[in-house]
Amino acid sequence: MTLTVSLRRSGLCLAVLTLLAGCQTVDSVMPWGGSGSGSKSDPDQSVEDRIKKQDANTVTAQQLYNNGIDALNEKNYSLAVKQFDQVQQNFPYSPWAVNAELMEGYAEYKRQQYTEAVSQLDRFIQLHPTHKDIAYAYYLRALCYYEQIADIQRDQKTTQDAMNALQEVVNRFPGSAYARDARLKIDLCRDHLAGKEMEVGRFYEKQHLYGAAIGRFQRVVDDFQTTNHAPEALHRLTEVYLRLGLKDQAKKTASVLAYNYPGSPWYADSWNDLVDAGAVTGEEKPVRNTGQGFFSRAFGWIF
Repeated sequence: MTLTVSLRRSGLCLAVLTLLAGCQTVDSVMPWGGSGSGSKSDPDQSVEDRIKKQDANTVTAQQLYNNGIDALNEKNYSLAVKQFDQVQQNFPYSPWAVNAELMEGYAEYKRQQYTEAVSQLDRFIQLHPTHKDIAYAYYLRALCYYEQIADIQRDQKTTQDAMNALQEVVNRFPGSAYARDARLKIDLCRDHLAGKEMEVGRFYEKQHLYGAAIGRFQRVVDDFQTTNHAPEALHRLTEVYLRLGLKDQAKKTASVLAYNYPGSPWYADSWNDLVDAGAVTGEEKPVRNTGQGFFSRAFGWIF
């Protein structure tokens, strides 16, 4: 069997991945066909058993590579890493070696060894910048960061790293399916970062550190106004301004909240707070959204 046919059988031609759409996991864009080497005489024989029967002195690059593919199919990711690494170590100038570099990165990702996966993918990207599957390498690298995003109780450096890596996919391959998925994941990262800002802001507010709280809530309104956290951020700003006795500022902030999120329960809370503080009278009617584009205009005269 020729090398071309063998590569096609192994399924490393990633052109089929252009069917990707929506927010995916890496399994949705599996970079091999999943058929394996097809060399098993016994369908119940594991790849480990077959490897034991192979002569280490005569095994070929293709055999090692196919061992790796079979190991991936069996979800034996550690063994897959070893087989792909042996291709690179023993046959560095073989056409199989380049493919094995990318597949080793994928196998490391699958066994959740993200640092090792990123290192392997960085090496692939550096050595093969014009490879036909370079977009997938960048995308998989970004997913390695994305999968490590911690909850909002912890430091969010990884979230920022993920967003940067995903943005690189968008910038380099704007028309690709990878970019479409990356954009969705960037939105999720932004929502996560906004959530962290809100958590810290609420902590400062409880500690009566109102200046610090305003800074956190204002950043959400400034930088994350398209996330789900923006209405609460405006409400919290209204709340803090009232506690500082800045009734006019509180009323203006509540107006921004009303125009942009008129049906939000956060606005209802803000309106009640304004009434309780005497910033508005009970007879006044809450402001309503009368047009688009108010956010940017109102934001300018509040902040």
